[in-house]
Amino acid sequence: MSAPRSQRVEINGWVILDKPVGMTSTHAVSRLKRAFNAKKAGHAGTLDPLASGLLPIAFGEATKTVPFVQDGEKAYRFTVRWGIETESDDTEGRVTQTSDNRPTTDQIEAMLPNFVGTIMQVPPAFSAIKVNGERAYDMARDGETVELAARPITIHSLVMVSSTPDEAVLEAQCGKGTYVRAIARDLGRILGCFGHVTSLRRTRVGPFTEADSCQLDEIEESQEAAFNLLRPVEAGLMEVTCVVVDRDGAARLRRGQSLLLRGRDAPMGGTAYASCGGVPVAFGEVERGELVPSRVFNLPI
Repeated sequence: MSAPRSQRVEINGWVILDKPVGMTSTHAVSRLKRAFNAKKAGHAGTLDPLASGLLPIAFGEATKTVPFVQDGEKAYRFTVRWGIETESDDTEGRVTQTSDNRPTTDQIEAMLPNFVGTIMQVPPAFSAIKVNGERAYDMARDGETVELAARPITIHSLVMVSSTPDEAVLEAQCGKGTYVRAIARDLGRILGCFGHVTSLRRTRVGPFTEADSCQLDEIEESQEAAFNLLRPVEAGLMEVTCVVVDRDGAARLRRGQSLLLRGRDAPMGGTAYASCGGVPVAFGEVERGELVPSRVFNLPI
């Protein structure tokens, strides 16, 4: 008879996983949840199985800060193969168009400014976007024709790292909702040679960079090793304004009541979070000099 499964425990904080190629984001969360024996965990933005790089994973109370990380700026390094377009805009899909044309380095660099700023982008047919309640990639895999509407996205920068006749390595910094595969597809079309992504690595998500990341085997080595890699809940709030409050103010916020912010450094508007003794208490919007809490943290002060 097998031993009873140990009760999962309350873990609060962040782990910034360097996800390997071939693993889904959901599987990565399951592996880490098991490594920590944690009750609750979730990731801040899906990373395709064919992609590697940063997958921030939140535990417990840190899951409340996921939207701030998910909405933050992202950075990618990716390789575009010229001459072939696929139905998925990466190496998984069947070939749909080919060309013998190959762009020069100068031609590629001349086109990159067209993709910088707020532009309209049609997401790949093989994406997680829902169409009439169904995921687009499920419909595409079933052979259905998927037509997704163009939507505005913001690309802060797009630069070329290196180039050969058959491929180019690019780096992009972009906002939420940007599909790098679609950049490769559209760049190939505008250059008249077609293109698709052959490798993709996410190097930044919100406040987190590659310097913050760790490998899966480091985490699974032992529970002690895993806990040494755990970052505090407030790591997910690094790009949010912090206001320091006393215990009375913290108690008021935890009851869901607004708090008048005092002092010349107090923000007059926007999103902010309150901290007491270095522990996050609540976050919300500042309205007329008051912090109106929208979410409260259940962490000991």
